[in-house]
Amino acid sequence: FVILWQFDIAEGSIAAFEEAYDSAGSWSQLFSRSTAYHGTELLKDAYVPGRYVTVDRWDSEDAFRAFRAQYDADYEAVDRSCDAITSSETRIGAFIA
Repeated sequence: FVILWQFDIAEGSIAAFEEAYDSAGSWSQLFSRSTAYHGTELLKDAYVPGRYVTVDRWDSEDAFRAFRAQYDADYEAVDRSCDAITSSETRIGAFIA
């Protein structure tokens, strides 16, 4: 189960964004509480400055939903802490491999 997000980042926030969203960032640290989480890949757009996509990998949709139910308050806290470093955030979708 894979979840894709697209982000547009203001020039002055790129370093903070990359730190929070890379494979060792605050999101990955949070998700790593679940054994059903298999990592996050951060992709930087080759042509549009400040545009990124994240790829979060999980065992299944049920596993992701169980994680959200268990850690919802922590998820929301990390999400709020990242609001200031993103200009826009779009959930591209959730996919089954």
